[in-house]
Amino acid sequence: MKAIIFFVSFFLTATLAFSQDDATAEQTGLPGDQFSLEGAIETFKKATSPEEFEKLLNDQNSGVNNLDLNEDGDIDYVKVISKQDGDVHLFILQVSVSESENQDIAVIGLEKTKDNEAILQIIGDEDMYGEEMIVEPSDGSEEYDTDINKEGPSSYYPNRPVIIVNVWTWPCVRFVYAPAYRPWVSPWRWRMYPNWWKPWRPLGWADWRPIRYRHHGPTVRIVHNHRTVKAHKVYRPVRVTSTTVRTRHSAAHANYKVTRSKTKVTGPRGNSVTKKTTTVKGARGNVKGQKTTVKRSRRN
Repeated sequence: MKAIIFFVSFFLTATLAFSQDDATAEQTGLPGDQFSLEGAIETFKKATSPEEFEKLLNDQNSGVNNLDLNEDGDIDYVKVISKQDGDVHLFILQVSVSESENQDIAVIGLEKTKDNEAILQIIGDEDMYGEEMIVEPSDGSEEYDTDINKEGPSSYYPNRPVIIVNVWTWPCVRFVYAPAYRPWVSPWRWRMYPNWWKPWRPLGWADWRPIRYRHHGPTVRIVHNHRTVKAHKVYRPVRVTSTTVRTRHSAAHANYKVTRSKTKVTGPRGNSVTKKTTTVKGARGNVKGQKTTVKRSRRN
């Protein structure tokens, strides 16, 4: 009976201690709060070409972009710059911060793995998200141990092996692997944008959060390892960052921390509970979100 009470109390403590229902739990104070990587993947899935992808990203109705990096009171235009190295494709999402500075928001890495097979990940820039945030398509089959306050790169962990989604049938993927494809590089730059685009005022967090959150679902997942390894190597030398953005958010970066701990407790009968905890600290050093998973093992 004592062993049962031990495990029940441990499990409830681990689950309840790290559950919050705070409307601000997702906010880190970093600029990446204002851009949905999950939404960018969903938008890329709908697009028929990189050019259309750029147009959809900058549609207010897409609910992907709420960035104002230059703090002029208007939404920033997100450019798409594509690069190719054999069967590896990059789609760099970038914002002009001034006439002389640009900042990469994220990069989509696409790799052909076999005939009629390709994999894809989007990686949020560490200057935007505190550390690289990796999101990829999901088939929705994962099961998760506990609900959490989703925040930053350390949002959740599946409790069984994931299925890698083949994105070969996505229209934009088929487009860029066609023989006649030439990499798309956005022609737009600082204060020179297409006539169809009209910037809007950025939303406050209370209004932006539910719009951003609607992209969180079974078709995307946050992960912690690079599957598009070749694409990542191709991208690193061409990454572009802004001193202005880095300086402006230096305090948030200094306080933003992700720590992971693992604790194993063994009960009187040799049964054990392993608790893995991920803690994310926000812009002022306060805890903004925590995640705990509990694994119980019985003694044979």
